Amino acid sequence: MEYRVETFSPSETKEFAREMAQKAKPSDVITLIGDLGVGKTVFTQGIAEGLGIKEPVSSPTFTIVQVYDEGRMPFYHFDVYRIGGVEEMDEVGYEDYFYGDGLTMIEWANLIEEILPKKRTEVTIEKNLEKGFDYRLITVKTIE
Repeated sequence: MEYRVETFSPSETKEFAREMAQKAKPSDVITLIGDLGVGKTVFTQGIAEGLGIKEPVSSPTFTIVQVYDEGRMPFYHFDVYRIGGVEEMDEVGYEDYFYGDGLTMIEWANLIEEILPKKRTEVTIEKNLEKGFDYRLITVKTIE
């Protein structure tokens, strides 16, 4: 299954993500793909809000994974942009997160394609400056 959503402001992008999170179940995995500056962090903040997480959410660029426990289920936020290889994912025990009792979000997931779960939701965010600076095309694809 695949569908597309257009948003025209960061708040619309965040609201779409918030609604997605409200439907999420434990052990769901969302991969997040998009160039630098497309709004992956804004999307992730919406996911966190949809799970009931109140603390500030930022990209865990230098720690690989950030864990948030205060929502309706744990939220595991990965950013693998600077990862040196899949071995680093082994070191952080990625399987415990991917197949755990929370929602896992993986930014730059295309860099670790070989270890991604077969069943996941792939979210791609793209800009189109012809449609406006804040325009985003969000493509959501269910992979099974």
